[in-house]
Amino acid sequence: MNIMLVEDDKALVLGMEYALKKEGYNVIAAGTINEAQKLLNNTVELVLLDVSLPDGSGYDFCMELRTKSSVPVIFITALDGEANIVFGLDIGADDYITKPVRISEMISRIKAVMRRRSNQPSIELTNTIVTGNVTIEPLKCRVLMDGNEVNLTAAEYKLLLLLVENKGRVLERNQIIEKLWDIDGNFIDQNTLNVYVKRLREKIETESKKHIETLRGLGYMWKDEV
Repeated sequence: MNIMLVEDDKALVLGMEYALKKEGYNVIAAGTINEAQKLLNNTVELVLLDVSLPDGSGYDFCMELRTKSSVPVIFITALDGEANIVFGLDIGADDYITKPVRISEMISRIKAVMRRRSNQPSIELTNTIVTGNVTIEPLKCRVLMDGNEVNLTAAEYKLLLLLVENKGRVLERNQIIEKLWDIDGNFIDQNTLNVYVKRLREKIETESKKHIETLRGLGYMWKDEV
Protein backbone atom coordinates (compact mmCIF):
# COMPACT_ATOMS: atom_id res chain seq x y z
CA MET A 1 0.00 0.00 0.00
CA ASN A 2 1.36 3.43 -1.01
CA ILE A 3 1.08 6.22 1.56
CA MET A 4 1.96 9.84 0.84
CA LEU A 5 3.37 11.65 3.89
CA VAL A 6 3.20 15.45 3.60
CA GLU A 7 5.23 16.81 6.52
CA ASP A 8 8.08 19.34 6.77
CA ASP A 9 9.54 18.21 10.11
CA LYS A 10 12.42 16.06 8.87
CA ALA A 11 12.99 14.30 12.19
CA LEU A 12 9.30 13.37 12.41
CA VAL A 13 9.32 12.21 8.80
CA LEU A 14 12.23 9.85 9.49
CA GLY A 15 10.48 8.29 12.47
CA MET A 16 7.10 7.95 10.76
CA GLU A 17 8.65 6.63 7.56
CA TYR A 18 10.58 3.99 9.50
CA ALA A 19 7.46 2.88 11.41
CA LEU A 20 5.28 2.76 8.30
CA LYS A 21 7.81 0.78 6.29
CA LYS A 22 8.15 -1.64 9.19
CA GLU A 23 4.39 -2.26 8.86
CA GLY A 24 4.81 -3.03 5.17
CA TYR A 25 3.70 0.33 3.74
CA ASN A 26 5.53 2.14 0.93
CA VAL A 27 6.06 5.82 1.80
CA ILE A 28 6.20 8.77 -0.61
CA ALA A 29 7.44 11.75 1.42
CA ALA A 30 6.88 15.41 0.53
CA GLY A 31 7.96 18.42 2.58
CA THR A 32 5.75 21.00 0.84
CA ILE A 33 2.40 21.21 -0.90
CA ASN A 34 4.13 21.92 -4.20
CA GLU A 35 6.21 18.76 -3.85
CA ALA A 36 3.13 16.74 -2.91
CA GLN A 37 1.26 18.00 -5.96
CA LYS A 38 4.11 16.84 -8.20
CA LEU A 39 4.46 13.42 -6.54
CA LEU A 40 0.75 12.61 -6.18
CA ASN A 41 -0.50 9.97 -8.61
CA ASN A 42 -3.13 7.25 -8.88
CA THR A 43 -0.98 4.75 -6.96
CA VAL A 44 -1.28 6.76 -3.71
CA GLU A 45 -3.87 5.02 -1.52
CA LEU A 46 -3.81 7.29 1.55
CA VAL A 47 -2.43 10.74 2.44
CA LEU A 48 -1.02 11.69 5.86
CA LEU A 49 -1.16 15.48 5.83
CA ASP A 50 0.21 18.18 8.12
CA VAL A 51 -1.76 21.44 8.32
CA SER A 52 1.05 23.97 8.67
CA LEU A 53 3.40 23.62 5.72
CA PRO A 54 6.10 25.99 4.38
CA ASP A 55 4.18 26.93 1.24
CA GLY A 56 0.59 26.89 2.47
CA SER A 57 -2.12 25.16 4.46
CA GLY A 58 -2.84 21.45 4.45
CA TYR A 59 -6.52 22.39 4.64
CA ASP A 60 -6.25 24.02 1.22
CA PHE A 61 -4.44 21.00 -0.20
CA CYS A 62 -7.15 18.70 1.18
CA MET A 63 -9.87 20.81 -0.44
CA GLU A 64 -7.96 20.73 -3.72
CA LEU A 65 -7.66 16.95 -3.47
CA ARG A 66 -11.39 16.58 -2.91
CA THR A 67 -12.16 18.29 -6.22
CA LYS A 68 -10.46 15.47 -8.11
CA SER A 69 -9.89 12.48 -5.83
CA SER A 70 -11.51 10.45 -3.04
CA VAL A 71 -8.17 9.20 -1.69
CA PRO A 72 -8.38 8.93 2.12
CA VAL A 73 -6.79 11.82 4.02
CA ILE A 74 -5.67 11.81 7.67
CA PHE A 75 -4.53 15.10 9.13
CA ILE A 76 -1.54 14.93 11.48
CA THR A 77 -1.10 18.28 13.20
CA ALA A 78 -0.45 20.17 16.42
CA LEU A 79 -3.76 22.04 15.98
CA ASP A 80 -5.97 20.16 18.43
CA GLY A 81 -8.88 22.55 18.94
CA GLU A 82 -12.37 21.20 18.26
CA ALA A 83 -12.95 23.89 15.62
CA ASN A 84 -9.82 22.73 13.75
CA ILE A 85 -10.88 19.09 13.94
CA VAL A 86 -14.46 19.73 12.80
CA PHE A 87 -13.22 21.94 9.94
CA GLY A 88 -10.78 19.24 8.80
CA LEU A 89 -13.55 16.65 8.73
CA ASP A 90 -15.96 19.07 7.06
CA ILE A 91 -13.64 19.60 4.10
CA GLY A 92 -13.30 15.89 3.50
CA ALA A 93 -10.63 14.42 5.78
CA ASP A 94 -11.23 10.88 7.03
CA ASP A 95 -9.52 11.30 10.41
CA TYR A 96 -7.49 13.72 12.48
CA ILE A 97 -4.46 12.86 14.64
CA THR A 98 -2.81 15.41 16.92
CA LYS A 99 0.89 15.68 17.65
CA PRO A 100 2.95 14.32 19.31
CA VAL A 101 2.24 11.29 17.14
CA ARG A 102 1.92 7.92 18.82
CA ILE A 103 3.02 5.38 16.24
CA SER A 104 0.72 2.58 17.40
CA GLU A 105 -2.26 4.94 17.28
CA MET A 106 -1.31 6.17 13.81
CA ILE A 107 -1.08 2.62 12.45
CA SER A 108 -4.40 1.73 14.07
CA ARG A 109 -6.11 4.75 12.54
CA ILE A 110 -4.71 4.05 9.08
CA LYS A 111 -6.10 0.52 9.26
CA ALA A 112 -9.46 1.81 10.53
CA VAL A 113 -9.78 4.37 7.72
CA MET A 114 -8.95 1.79 5.06
CA ARG A 115 -11.39 -0.66 6.63
CA ARG A 116 -14.17 1.95 6.60
CA ARG A 117 -13.37 2.83 2.98
CA SER A 118 -13.58 -0.83 1.93
CA ASN A 119 -17.03 -1.04 3.54
CA GLN A 120 -18.54 2.08 1.97
CA PRO A 121 -22.32 2.04 1.43
CA SER A 122 -23.39 0.24 -1.72
CA ILE A 123 -25.70 3.13 -2.60
CA GLU A 124 -22.57 5.09 -3.56
CA LEU A 125 -22.51 3.05 -6.76
CA THR A 126 -26.03 3.95 -7.91
CA ASN A 127 -26.84 6.88 -10.16
CA THR A 128 -29.73 8.41 -8.19
CA ILE A 129 -31.41 7.84 -4.82
CA VAL A 130 -34.83 9.37 -4.24
CA THR A 131 -36.17 9.46 -0.69
CA GLY A 132 -39.11 11.72 0.08
CA ASN A 133 -38.38 15.11 -1.44
CA VAL A 134 -34.61 14.53 -1.28
CA THR A 135 -32.63 13.32 -4.29
CA ILE A 136 -29.03 12.14 -3.96
CA GLU A 137 -26.70 11.75 -6.94
CA PRO A 138 -23.75 9.83 -5.42
CA LEU A 139 -21.62 9.79 -8.55
CA LYS A 140 -21.75 13.60 -8.61
CA CYS A 141 -21.79 14.03 -4.79
CA ARG A 142 -24.90 16.17 -5.31
CA VAL A 143 -28.00 16.54 -3.13
CA LEU A 144 -31.29 18.14 -4.18
CA MET A 145 -34.35 19.06 -2.12
CA ASP A 146 -37.51 19.68 -4.12
CA GLY A 147 -35.26 19.97 -7.17
CA ASN A 148 -33.00 22.64 -5.67
CA GLU A 149 -29.36 21.84 -4.97
CA VAL A 150 -28.32 21.72 -1.31
CA ASN A 151 -24.74 22.54 -0.33
CA LEU A 152 -23.50 20.01 2.22
CA THR A 153 -20.05 19.70 3.73
CA ALA A 154 -18.22 16.40 3.19
CA ALA A 155 -19.08 15.27 6.72
CA GLU A 156 -22.77 16.19 6.34
CA TYR A 157 -22.90 14.36 3.01
CA LYS A 158 -21.39 11.18 4.50
CA LEU A 159 -23.83 11.38 7.42
CA LEU A 160 -26.77 11.69 5.01
CA LEU A 161 -25.63 8.67 2.99
CA LEU A 162 -25.22 6.57 6.13
CA LEU A 163 -28.70 7.45 7.42
CA VAL A 164 -30.35 6.83 4.04
CA GLU A 165 -28.58 3.51 3.55
CA ASN A 166 -29.96 2.37 6.93
CA LYS A 167 -33.47 3.80 6.44
CA GLY A 168 -35.99 2.53 8.98
CA ARG A 169 -33.21 1.33 11.26
CA VAL A 170 -32.06 3.12 14.40
CA LEU A 171 -28.36 3.97 14.33
CA GLU A 172 -26.84 4.48 17.74
CA ARG A 173 -24.70 7.59 18.16
CA ASN A 174 -21.55 5.57 18.78
CA GLN A 175 -22.23 3.56 15.62
CA ILE A 176 -22.40 6.74 13.55
CA ILE A 177 -19.22 8.14 15.08
CA GLU A 178 -17.39 4.87 14.46
CA LYS A 179 -18.55 4.48 10.86
CA LEU A 180 -17.94 8.05 9.74
CA TRP A 181 -15.08 9.43 11.76
CA ASP A 182 -12.79 8.43 14.58
CA ILE A 183 -12.93 4.72 15.43
CA ASP A 184 -12.06 5.40 19.07
CA GLY A 185 -14.24 8.47 19.54
CA ASN A 186 -11.29 10.48 20.85
CA PHE A 187 -12.03 13.63 18.87
CA ILE A 188 -15.66 13.44 17.74
CA ASP A 189 -17.95 13.17 20.73
CA GLN A 190 -21.73 12.90 20.93
CA ASN A 191 -22.22 16.65 21.36
CA THR A 192 -20.32 17.27 18.11
CA LEU A 193 -22.44 14.63 16.37
CA ASN A 194 -25.57 16.44 17.57
CA VAL A 195 -24.26 19.59 15.89
CA TYR A 196 -23.77 17.74 12.59
CA VAL A 197 -27.29 16.27 12.74
CA LYS A 198 -28.74 19.71 13.53
CA ARG A 199 -26.91 21.28 10.59
CA LEU A 200 -28.03 18.51 8.24
CA ARG A 201 -31.64 18.94 9.37
CA GLU A 202 -31.50 22.67 8.75
CA LYS A 203 -30.45 22.02 5.15
CA ILE A 204 -32.76 19.16 4.12
CA GLU A 205 -35.85 19.52 6.33
CA THR A 206 -38.75 21.94 6.58
CA GLU A 207 -41.47 22.41 9.19
CA SER A 208 -43.78 20.21 7.15
CA LYS A 209 -41.25 17.61 6.05
CA LYS A 210 -39.02 15.85 8.56
CA HIS A 211 -36.68 13.03 7.49
CA ILE A 212 -34.53 12.28 10.54
CA GLU A 213 -36.13 10.94 13.68
CA THR A 214 -34.39 11.22 17.04
CA LEU A 215 -34.92 8.36 19.44
CA ARG A 216 -33.82 9.72 22.79
CA GLY A 217 -31.20 7.65 24.50
CA LEU A 218 -30.74 5.54 21.35
CA GLY A 219 -29.81 7.45 18.23
CA TYR A 220 -31.16 8.57 14.86
CA MET A 221 -33.24 7.01 12.07
CA TRP A 222 -34.06 7.99 8.48
CA LYS A 223 -37.85 7.73 8.15
CA ASP A 224 -38.54 7.98 4.42
CA GLU A 225 -38.66 5.11 1.96
CA VAL A 226 -35.80 4.88 -0.53
